[in-house]
Amino acid sequence: MSAKISQLWQDRRVGNLAGALACALMMAYAIYAERVLGFEPCPLCMFQRVGVVLLGAVFLSAALHHPSTARGARIYGVLLLLAAVFPGYVAGRHVYIQSLPFGSVPACGASLNYMLDVFPLATVIKKVLFGAGECQKIDWALLGLSMPMWVLMSVIALAAWAAFVNFRERTLTHTPS
Repeated sequence: MSAKISQLWQDRRVGNLAGALACALMMAYAIYAERVLGFEPCPLCMFQRVGVVLLGAVFLSAALHHPSTARGARIYGVLLLLAAVFPGYVAGRHVYIQSLPFGSVPACGASLNYMLDVFPLATVIKKVLFGAGECQKIDWALLGLSMPMWVLMSVIALAAWAAFVNFRERTLTHTPS
């Protein structure tokens, strides 16, 4: 029985599905924190959500496509690592902003919805990443770590998982019993 479980976890499809599930669980908690716990997401939080959804979509694509060659798996591995860069950068920026002394971050600007209505997307991204004063507030922590820090650690772990699953030389194949 444990040999079958070991073989199952060495299957790329299962590994990529696990990554997609982890991203879905992260999003489920983000929505729970917003709708049930009442935490209002700041613009950087919203960008992190977009990045996690993108990462989950690439994991799901890799699982559904399930390339039979090592080359195909490596391509998905590269795509997954590239997809992890965006939420990793945004979460890292958010952690940096939260670590600055209070009052040293530029004042809060307009809401994200308003900026998206008024400015081009590139301008909105620049304004959010370089001047999000409302993103300095820490209103949720677990074990002394803020939510952006947990997102950053999760994205790093998911990138490592993507590399582990998709860059291995070979995976065991299921043999009929």
